[in-house]
Amino acid sequence: MAVNDTLEGTRKIVEEAREQQHHTGLIPTLNDFSQELTTLNLGPTHPATHGIFQNILQMDGERIISGVPTIGYIHRAFEKIAERRPFYQITPLTDRMNYCSSPINNMGWHMTVEKLLGVTVPKRAQYMRVIAMELARITDHLICNSILGVDTGAFTGFLYVFQEREKVYEIYEEICGARLTTNMGRVGGMERDFSDVAIKKLRDWLKTFPAVMKEFEQMFNRNRIFMDRVVNVGPITAERALNYGFTGPNLRAAGVDYDVRAMNPYSSYEDFEFEIPVGTKGDTYDRFMVRNEEIWQSLRIINQALENLPEGPFHADAPHYYLPPKQAVYKNMEALIYHFKIIMGEIEAPVGEVYHSVEGGNGELGFYLVSDGGRTPYRLHFRRPCFIYYQAYPEMVVGSSLSDAIVTLSSMNVIAGELDA
Repeated sequence: MAVNDTLEGTRKIVEEAREQQHHTGLIPTLNDFSQELTTLNLGPTHPATHGIFQNILQMDGERIISGVPTIGYIHRAFEKIAERRPFYQITPLTDRMNYCSSPINNMGWHMTVEKLLGVTVPKRAQYMRVIAMELARITDHLICNSILGVDTGAFTGFLYVFQEREKVYEIYEEICGARLTTNMGRVGGMERDFSDVAIKKLRDWLKTFPAVMKEFEQMFNRNRIFMDRVVNVGPITAERALNYGFTGPNLRAAGVDYDVRAMNPYSSYEDFEFEIPVGTKGDTYDRFMVRNEEIWQSLRIINQALENLPEGPFHADAPHYYLPPKQAVYKNMEALIYHFKIIMGEIEAPVGEVYHSVEGGNGELGFYLVSDGGRTPYRLHFRRPCFIYYQAYPEMVVGSSLSDAIVTLSSMNVIAGELDA
């Protein structure tokens, strides 16, 4: 394509950028463009993209004048696969979406199925789910913020908090036997009760982690070099964020205090006291600070849930959908029958159409489920927050430098597994 044709093709983008960008002095005009433009492929295999996706950037020197995101490199057709699987066997698919906070995906799916089935989960199981989900939120935010530090040249903070992430994974391992793709819980509650070892590891971690988190914040929050790299970089207004369908930390950083846990409570979140941190500019620094504060709020929720953990069963009385204990299968014919029917996917669900959402690590993670009364979903759609807010990335980086584009993408926390699904 000729340079003149390219300039004409970017005229509309430039005019939109004038209205939408808020980089003082960085809004491009056609007069800023030289006579030679460069097409740069940022991704799909560049370490700074944090996953398998591509951004085709049109650049005038170091300045970005347009961008086209390309996704689908690891698209696995999870929704269609799920339509051929029993409800029980869909949980491992959700693990592979946002694999930085798998338990939230698991619990969200279980709650969706429970809504369809009309199953009431005991209070103890609800609190146990809250503990697991908030641990997952903390690890998700630690990954995002520590790697943002790496992308700005600060590696030490990453090493500090990844040791704490490892300790959380040891707690996961004690709860369910897995670490990254957890397959945690079951439709109707949890697979097993928290062991004494799990409780002890959790209590020990709650005592030691706050000091590490404070040290992490001291390294970054007021660091002049870090602030120069992230303040006023990649901003988006509240109006534009809402228009795109932003949710989660990226929306709250823009000043909108929307959180599914508070606006539409589930799993007894209404029992806990916590605050919703919000930013003002919606820039990279605000996104970093919002996630840091959410880590403190998650710790607050976990402490409340642990101290007030109710007595009682850790799963619902729903033998048609909840696997019986293995020892009962060996000795009880009725348990053996239920076990066989659940494992083989022979239990039919009621006809219905439900939507349930949870506050995932990246935003509102929703499951739209349609059942025709069969043994598998008739239709299943995942509302993946990454897929929605990644569409705004080209707008957020137009007019900025290439180095700004790197940290903007890092602060958005786009997870390729959730983006493509």
